[in-house]
Amino acid sequence: MKLRDRILAHLRSPGYAPVDLAGLARALGLNKKDRRSLAHEVRLGLSQGALVYVKGDRIALAGDDDLAIGRLMFRAGGSAYLIPDPVPGAAEDEPAVQIAPEDTGVALHGDRVAVKVLARMSRPRNGRAPEPTGRVVRIEERANETVVGNLQRIRNKYYVNADNPRFFHEIAVADPAASGLKPVPAPGDKVVVKLAEWTSRHKNLEGVIIERLGQTFEPRAELAGIYHKYKLDPSFPADVEREVAALPDSVHPRELSGRLDYREVPTLTIDPDDAKDFDDALSIEPLDDGDVRVGIHIADVGNYVRPGTALDREAKRRGNSTYLVGTVIPMLPQKLSNGLCSLVEAQDRLCKAVFLVFDKKIRLKHASFANTVIRSRKRLTYRQAYALLFENRLDKIRALPLPPKHQTGSTGRALSDLSDLELVDLQSWLRKLWAIASKLRRARMAAGSLDLDMPETKVFVDEQGYADRLELIEHDESHQLIEEFMLAANEAVARLTRSHRLPSLYRVHDEPDEDKLDELRKTLAIAGVTTGDLAGHEEMAKLLETLSTHPQGHLLRTQILRSLKKACYRGTPDGHYGLAKKDYTHFTSPIRRYSDLVVHRVLDYYLVKHSGYPVPAGGRLPALTPGQMESLGEHLSLTETNSQEAERESVKIKQLEFFERELAKKTKTKFEAVITDIRQHGFFVELVQSMTFGFVPMNTLTDDDYYPNNTNTLLTGRKTKRRLATGGHIDVVVHKVDRFKRLIDFRLPPKKA
Repeated sequence: MKLRDRILAHLRSPGYAPVDLAGLARALGLNKKDRRSLAHEVRLGLSQGALVYVKGDRIALAGDDDLAIGRLMFRAGGSAYLIPDPVPGAAEDEPAVQIAPEDTGVALHGDRVAVKVLARMSRPRNGRAPEPTGRVVRIEERANETVVGNLQRIRNKYYVNADNPRFFHEIAVADPAASGLKPVPAPGDKVVVKLAEWTSRHKNLEGVIIERLGQTFEPRAELAGIYHKYKLDPSFPADVEREVAALPDSVHPRELSGRLDYREVPTLTIDPDDAKDFDDALSIEPLDDGDVRVGIHIADVGNYVRPGTALDREAKRRGNSTYLVGTVIPMLPQKLSNGLCSLVEAQDRLCKAVFLVFDKKIRLKHASFANTVIRSRKRLTYRQAYALLFENRLDKIRALPLPPKHQTGSTGRALSDLSDLELVDLQSWLRKLWAIASKLRRARMAAGSLDLDMPETKVFVDEQGYADRLELIEHDESHQLIEEFMLAANEAVARLTRSHRLPSLYRVHDEPDEDKLDELRKTLAIAGVTTGDLAGHEEMAKLLETLSTHPQGHLLRTQILRSLKKACYRGTPDGHYGLAKKDYTHFTSPIRRYSDLVVHRVLDYYLVKHSGYPVPAGGRLPALTPGQMESLGEHLSLTETNSQEAERESVKIKQLEFFERELAKKTKTKFEAVITDIRQHGFFVELVQSMTFGFVPMNTLTDDDYYPNNTNTLLTGRKTKRRLATGGHIDVVVHKVDRFKRLIDFRLPPKKA
């Protein structure tokens, strides 16, 4: 009998209890010579899924009838959960499978794995509904061939700690002197390691250093680490650069043929102070019958990025721009993103436009579509737009600073250089636009749209790239003005492509699962927030309003977002739950999103076929099939997720860097904070001005002994009777920053003598 057959027969025997490799060798009566063959057969069985590890390294047979396949995500404590692959045609997603630390096998964070589901072990977790548990039985696909981390040395042994705090295993590496890299990596450097095959969790995970990125925590090295981890490339391939070099530096007069000329119509852009590209502009014009026409003009990127070119292929591969702290990885080269396609002030620019006509009562009468050429009258920042909307004194408006030119390219004239008449005209246009936008917003909310916008923490860096300032960006009326017209344009284009049955891409947000909403309701109840049936838009909107003034509002709103499904790109118009819209797509940001460029091409197809527009200069656009649109939507959803994760990591790294630098200050900065949660060993806080989360350990409260109440909502000092309650505002200073675990501890500032 072959050794493999002997192994399987023994494992099938009724009295078999799982043993490790040595125990199996003894049970089979193998000599030392045959044990190497046994190890080979076991590895083969594991890789093919016929065998599994249980209870660490004990070997057992696998059964496929109760296996779940999906992505394994680790938690900070070492446990993990499996996100099962979606089942085609299933009404709901499969529930997550919980994995204990000892049952994760040789899986690493993000791996696609097979898990044996143990339904009999289902149990409630953190007050949530019971969930299936399981153990990893095989690796389907490794998430990463390489890992970025910090090189360390203990005696004569070298190892690398991964940047990702959920990558728990040290990676053993050889002496860096033998790597052949120049300069030779040294302890404390950030390096890239190629992982070796790992088949037993009782053996060291090993790897080979293949690149040195710089010193750990040095800004350039941290940025290079993000580039590598998320496969982001700040440079473009040579064939793309050649195509871009052949493009003109400015709009040529012959390109204006067949376009509506809007260069003399009041048109303006509104963007952040440090915006690096401007892809949308608004025009407003009164009509003879008292109606008003608003034009939403979007950079005509498709005029320069032709299907099938190297430029188009690279834009499609990237999927979107990625905005990291202090820099951007653009979807398109700078000559386009900051030049030809950026709607800079006082320059002719080609656009695609959606025109919305409103009557005297600000009711939408109809929408139309066209190719236009514009010349922006003014590039405004959100801060300037807000002042023009609500400030009546022109001298105060003039005093607002101009954005730094090195950050934005063309900033145009400062408000202080405009005449009184120009300022009053600008103010009048903005206020008319806001009168329309505010009514659109009220109608949208009344129809069930959810206000899911949250304040954003913006990190500013100094000339060396170190974080030196945090600023909370509120979603005020100047942001809302732009948002409402962009939403209206996206909806109008989606309605057009759906009604004409044109294969296109849609921005889809599916309704949430009932189980997720039940879990959310229980989480809210723990925080003292009672809700009704959250499946209805009205109750969800009411909840969001309640949380706007709740001490744990930001944290709980984050829980709401996690309970909702993630918006994605799809080839079918399946509606948008969050916006309560039947028709929705992405049309308004083609400089930074490939999806929008695709929708522009669909609109081109419509304009040629139905509106008598000339065929684009590059020839008739190829129409993608619905199947091709669906595949493209899946790809773009993945690139979007990758960029979002990179952006979040970039912000987190810089926040940690900022507070670590605060530690070095002789006089500590006081930060206003809100107590969000109280535990036996301390309490959590959220800083008011930056929404940074941290922890105040109990052992830092040296002024008194504090004890919690029965509900863990209040700490009281035994002697001073000082009360620290959830929702209470306190001042804190930085106590400790752990860059590796990505944790920040605060403490109360010492009282003055």
